[in-house]
Amino acid sequence: MVNVKKDFVQSMFSVEGKVALVTGATGALGCVLAKAYGYAGAKVFMTGRNDGKLKALEDEFKAEGIDCAYAVADPAKEEDVQKLIDAAVAKYGEINILAVCHGFNKPQNVLEQSVADWQYIMDADCKSVYVVTKYVAHQMVEQGKGGKMVVVTSQRSTRGMANYTGYCTSKGGADLMVSCLACDLSAKYGINVNSICPTVFRSELTEWMFDPESAVYKNFLNREPIGRLAEPEDFVGYALFLSSSASDFITGANCDCSGGYLVV
Repeated sequence: MVNVKKDFVQSMFSVEGKVALVTGATGALGCVLAKAYGYAGAKVFMTGRNDGKLKALEDEFKAEGIDCAYAVADPAKEEDVQKLIDAAVAKYGEINILAVCHGFNKPQNVLEQSVADWQYIMDADCKSVYVVTKYVAHQMVEQGKGGKMVVVTSQRSTRGMANYTGYCTSKGGADLMVSCLACDLSAKYGINVNSICPTVFRSELTEWMFDPESAVYKNFLNREPIGRLAEPEDFVGYALFLSSSASDFITGANCDCSGGYLVV
């Protein structure tokens, strides 16, 4: 007899009824993933540092029938993160999915970059991942139901780049942290921790790179077998997959979603 259950196959990609906490929800990728979780039937708790933008997202989502709420927080500050988790649990009773979508960069040559600027990038992109995942892990362990963590990093975690000593270092640290978190949390507590690693995707900061006549765009396409740069919605499927039962046997993975950037 073939050992696969029909109800599992038909529901394995579902996140319906789950509670998803999304950091960086006001960013180009964070807002898309937050809305996607909502469309998929999850209850969405959003966070970022801009109250006005978060309120606008809440209004937009609720107008489409998405069950959502938000709290302002700095993900690198322990007291903010604990208050954030308390607010999410007070609203929805638990947290089942964590999507870490926040990030920061300030490209500078190492000779010009101050130690303070480098440290700010490290705090924003690496320390903050540790703080958020640590405190959410405590909450998930207390709940006793396991959970899913999806951390957005970058293909810059595996490749150096001029003017990126802060960003590449922080993303490399975050990817290695994901592997360590899986070792700490998966077998004993049933918490799967994975990262998705994109290259450039469209945002306010990267829009200039999407000019098909520019040398930057043409150079990127030489390294993109898929033939284009990414849109934020290109990562929705990966995030939902890693947040659902379909990925129960995947943990500690740094998942390439770069359009083939690393194969050239």
